[in-house]
Amino acid sequence: MSSNKINTDNIEFIGDNHIATNISTPLRTDAFKKSDDEKIANIQIHFQKIMEELGLDITDDSLSGTPYRVAKMYVKELFYGLNPKNKPKLSTFDNKYGYKKILIEQNITLDSSCEHHFLPITGFAHVAYIPEDRVIGLSKLNRLVDYYAHRPQVQERLCLQILTDLQDTLKTKSVIVMVNAKHLCVSSRGIKDKNSFTTSLEHGGLFEEKTYRDEFLNAINYDLR
Repeated sequence: MSSNKINTDNIEFIGDNHIATNISTPLRTDAFKKSDDEKIANIQIHFQKIMEELGLDITDDSLSGTPYRVAKMYVKELFYGLNPKNKPKLSTFDNKYGYKKILIEQNITLDSSCEHHFLPITGFAHVAYIPEDRVIGLSKLNRLVDYYAHRPQVQERLCLQILTDLQDTLKTKSVIVMVNAKHLCVSSRGIKDKNSFTTSLEHGGLFEEKTYRDEFLNAINYDLR
């Protein structure tokens, strides 16, 4: 068996099993030296080559603008979360009310992309925390999920990135994050299972205790049995 075949098999194995190699999104050291406009111009050239290799007539009126549209979509929309300058400002406030119970933001719409095939991941995130000295505006939880989702992702990593960022921001380990999502790389290729979805769960602090986890799961009407 050729080494090329072995490498190809390994590539397929990693992609089909959705294996992540790092909690941080793998980025080059020069990832942000080019401007967005420069990146769009370069991606446009390369995507046109992909279309031409597929045999598409790039001079057709319907297709001629596709390389630019895709390039702009990648940089400005689908993957805007790669750039730290786009991270939402997570302002926190003194917990003046002394609120010490679980606070949940559930059914946060999730739109992401699988880093192995660049196909959509769609679903919902449920985020909760138990305040200590600081609290955060509710909309900031939605914005944080949206930010980390808008990069090439693995679902387990997405959960961890949201969790650890909130723990650092709120100065508490008592955070829990659940993601329920459908992966188009499962439903449209490979096994082509149209009905399955993936659930991932990360937690820390008081949520390590079953009582608090169950309270969270009951509140979002989810059964892990």
